Amino acid sequence: MDIYKRFSLSLVLWLFFVGACSPAPRAQSPMQGIENPDGSRIVYGLQDGATTPAAAMGIVLRTLHNNCGERPQVGKVFRVRGTNSDAVFFTVVNHAMDNRQRAGLIIAAPTGPNQVEIGFVVDDSTRFGSSMNPMLKKLFSVWHPGGGGPAGGGSASGGAAPPEPLHQVWNQDHSAIVAIPNGWKVQGNGGTTLIIEPYYNAMINLNLVRGATANPYYRPYGGMTTGMGVKMVYPANVDPVRGFPGLIKEFYRVNNQRVDFRMASAEQMAGPPGQRCIHAIGHGLLLGATKPPPPNLQEKDYWEMEFLACTTAPNRMGDYTVTISTYEIDPRFVNRYRATMAAILQSYQVNQAVVNQEANDIAAPAIAAIHQIGAEATARMKANDIANDQQHADYHARQDANDRSNQGFHNYILDQTVIQDNNMYGNGTIGHGTVWNSTAEVLVKANPNRYEIVNTPNYWQGVDY
Repeated sequence: MDIYKRFSLSLVLWLFFVGACSPAPRAQSPMQGIENPDGSRIVYGLQDGATTPAAAMGIVLRTLHNNCGERPQVGKVFRVRGTNSDAVFFTVVNHAMDNRQRAGLIIAAPTGPNQVEIGFVVDDSTRFGSSMNPMLKKLFSVWHPGGGGPAGGGSASGGAAPPEPLHQVWNQDHSAIVAIPNGWKVQGNGGTTLIIEPYYNAMINLNLVRGATANPYYRPYGGMTTGMGVKMVYPANVDPVRGFPGLIKEFYRVNNQRVDFRMASAEQMAGPPGQRCIHAIGHGLLLGATKPPPPNLQEKDYWEMEFLACTTAPNRMGDYTVTISTYEIDPRFVNRYRATMAAILQSYQVNQAVVNQEANDIAAPAIAAIHQIGAEATARMKANDIANDQQHADYHARQDANDRSNQGFHNYILDQTVIQDNNMYGNGTIGHGTVWNSTAEVLVKANPNRYEIVNTPNYWQGVDY
């Protein structure tokens, strides 16, 4: 999955995204490498000729270019939080390997004056979304730049404890599986998951979803201002980074909570097509809507918090959807649990079959009701004159638009995209199919002449919805 439906300490979420080529950079000093039978590869060691992380990543990318016969396409360079390491995703077509589509991640870690080590994982782009996490675990188990802790899990020199032993458990409806330490709790359903330390000193919330509207005149049904079914009201056209504190405040207000979040940094991240995603780091507290803050509260008492928030584009009515994932750690336990939480989040997997079935079960009564309304309207209109036939046609057009819109929303919740194949059998036949967002992005990026993303108005009835 599901890549942008996961969040983690130190940007672990983004290590589930898409990213390439097989040969490692050639260096005078020995590089360590792990070759896997399926063609995936792990490389790590000192990068000769590089005095900065940017220079080290540039050497790797130039080597990929030379060995693959094509310039790699790279994402945005980001800092791995809690370390001095930089990282970047990339994709490339390896012409030396029968034009295989490759995806990978490069991590560059300064380890001394004018000295940089790299960690490098790569696999076929069709597998990278699922194989990268195990490859990173293997990389960090053997690669400790400068003799410290793993590049992605916090610095040992800062007193951070290593991850605790983990075991796998399901949440209540088996919609997700995650590895946790003994005594930790897992709750949730429909892919939304809450993970709690036994004494509530650390917790993770994944895939919290809330309807939103940019319409300032919106009034909830029944006069309610919080609770299930109530939309949050927030402009959709504000700068996502500067507007993040207000977005989070409104998100929790509608959930009958208050958040006091002191943002240290925020940046806009790549996300699903048509969405804007913001990654924010800081300190804060979650409180009940009417519960006062603890007495004598000081800045040092605020919990470490990290957020990933993604918003869809608003429709014509100004409605859109907000998805948030977050972690919180009591400041007294940050060093103890930071690496453990990263390991937990790397283990998180969604059982998409269960999520799909639950979504279908929820939607079935509404769909049946819509069909019944349509049937009754059709029967009545057959008894009317020709003038009402046009009204009948207009009605079904609206119903069809609603079905398309509903399916588009379901696809968003289920992390899916409809793509069009313009040459299915090599003879120009055009077809539609629904795939994971990460797969769609890789296909379109690899062959835009053949594959294209289908927007909601162009769904095929009976195929896409």
